[in-house]
Amino acid sequence: MSPLETEIRSRIEQDGPLSIAEYMALCLLHPEYGYYTTGTPVGGRASASREGGDFITAPEISQMFGEMIGVWCMEVWQALGEPSPFALVELGPGRGTLMADLLRVAKALPGFAAAADIYLVEVSGTLAEQQSLTLEKSGASLKWLRDTGQLPDMPAIIIGNEFLDALPFRQWVRLEGQWLERAIGIRDDKLAFVAKANVLPQEDEPEGEHEDGTIFETAPAREAQIAQIAAHLKQHNGAALFIDYGHLKSGTGDTFQAVRDHAYADPLAAPGQSDLTSHVDFETLLAIAKTAGCAVPPATAQGKFLVELGLLERAGTLGSGKNDHIQNQLRSAVERLAGPDAMGNLFKVAAFGAPASLGNRWPGFRSADDDMTDALSQDQPSG
Repeated sequence: MSPLETEIRSRIEQDGPLSIAEYMALCLLHPEYGYYTTGTPVGGRASASREGGDFITAPEISQMFGEMIGVWCMEVWQALGEPSPFALVELGPGRGTLMADLLRVAKALPGFAAAADIYLVEVSGTLAEQQSLTLEKSGASLKWLRDTGQLPDMPAIIIGNEFLDALPFRQWVRLEGQWLERAIGIRDDKLAFVAKANVLPQEDEPEGEHEDGTIFETAPAREAQIAQIAAHLKQHNGAALFIDYGHLKSGTGDTFQAVRDHAYADPLAAPGQSDLTSHVDFETLLAIAKTAGCAVPPATAQGKFLVELGLLERAGTLGSGKNDHIQNQLRSAVERLAGPDAMGNLFKVAAFGAPASLGNRWPGFRSADDDMTDALSQDQPSG
């Protein structure tokens, strides 16, 4: 039994079952045994699916992902009126690969790079060291922050790739006409899911009738994060971009999952040794940004977003005159990033910002006036 599981069991025995949010915070952020605070979770760039770490993120698949995010940031900066200085912020930067690719392509717009003060929001000392090594060649001046509450009082362009899914969330299970909190307890000398006496406030309940055993997820930490960022943008101007796996329409279902060694794992097994996430409810989060006074374009799928920004053209440029091996690698990367059966539809992209900034037209997104009645707009959690 690991030291972290011993500590978790002790807490349960003393105080009762832990909420999933409490359990997740301990597993990911415990100062001695937490997954993010002590491990090296993200694998490096490779054409294959594995190269170290426990999972691979889009920036590690191909330089084209970070380059497209760079294109988005530059176009947004111009739409904002080219503020100088401004904060270019990445939340949870992993190994620093996305920012490195972004800064390389940003050399095409010198005023952008000169105006950008770069901030990396990171809780892992191990990852911060990797980010420093990855970005030292860029020559950029970097500042690390622990949270977005430390952002400077200036316009900001904020990006978060696979950031929101790792913030703690809560689950509720429908039992005998009530929504009771789903928690982590001990059963048969093993960590197990149990129901606590906590009842979900009526105003937070999902709409409609639901059978016993139905699971509903809420994410106060994510909602607070979005509210804080939206308030900053409303006051200081700017825009935020979030890319994550999740759903565009709120619904019910169990999306709690663990990943270890590039495969799904039991989230209650080996606490602190797996990445723990859940799907992001983009509808709820974007409603919070709207309430804060931000403009919000319709969220979209990663594949559509990247293609709109020029992914196919960039792949063609990189492959021009190259051998078959390199061209096949580029085709494979495009398929992984944008293909409907890969990351293209599973990952969603959402943005918001100060209302005066961009109007109805946002790079990579449809107009707010466009028809959103396709099947993707009906995407909901499964389970």
